[in-house]
Amino acid sequence: MQVTHEFVREGRAGKTRCDSQPVLDLLAQVERYWDIRAESYSQSNQNELKGDKADVWQALLLQHCPTGRQLRVLDVGAGPGFFSILLARAGHQVTAIDVTAAMLHEARTNAGALVDAIHFIEGDVENLPFADASFDLVVTRNVTWNLKHPAQAYADWHRVLAPGGHLVNFDANWYLHLFDADLGAQFEADRQYTAANGIEDHYVSTDTKTMTEIALQLPLSQTLRPQWDQHTLAQVGFAKVEIDASIGEQVWSAEEKANYRSTPMFMIVAHKQAAAGGLA
Repeated sequence: MQVTHEFVREGRAGKTRCDSQPVLDLLAQVERYWDIRAESYSQSNQNELKGDKADVWQALLLQHCPTGRQLRVLDVGAGPGFFSILLARAGHQVTAIDVTAAMLHEARTNAGALVDAIHFIEGDVENLPFADASFDLVVTRNVTWNLKHPAQAYADWHRVLAPGGHLVNFDANWYLHLFDADLGAQFEADRQYTAANGIEDHYVSTDTKTMTEIALQLPLSQTLRPQWDQHTLAQVGFAKVEIDASIGEQVWSAEEKANYRSTPMFMIVAHKQAAAGGLA
């Protein structure tokens, strides 16, 4: 596949309906889908919090940050609270924002004794309700691909970061297989591989019809990443952008690796310029 910063408009699924659906309809569809998925997604997060990878995730989130002081952290698209809980466990001041009330309900439940250490907000992650330079660290996972205006979101996340702050984003080329025949074949091979080896197929718990309808309208489902992210993050003002395109090898279980062989997770660390002129 040729690397491009433009949207891939045609492929295995033909022309998309990205420009033909009203924005409000799309946002409502996304919110409704994740509202329905909240309980099952929460169970997955609970398993992660109890698993042997929780400490690995926490270390990755904090590896570029200063030690010895409490950080102001924003968890964007917090979902059932996995990142929020990990960072509250580490003693940081955490704000969790999500557009879905059901997800925040699950996050509060999952937080347990830490519930009062996390500030939960239902709100728009593309237009954050926070003042400039409010946070030292912004974290997010599997969120940017869901956004209607991802470049606008990146600009706003840069705005709320303090000078020297960091954005840490984990995501993947979710549903790019709908637009690329080779990836489509690899995706189908993953499904056959899990079935042949007695591995639970994670897509069984997904409403694939609804998710496909949504993905066909989302810009980042159609865009080769993280190349697009690196380009866009620099455009919105981040001074340095680092990419780890194989981070899934560190954080995914064997079952996850089998399910997502054709959709590897990447980690993006974007640095905001420090006030003194250097990088934090």
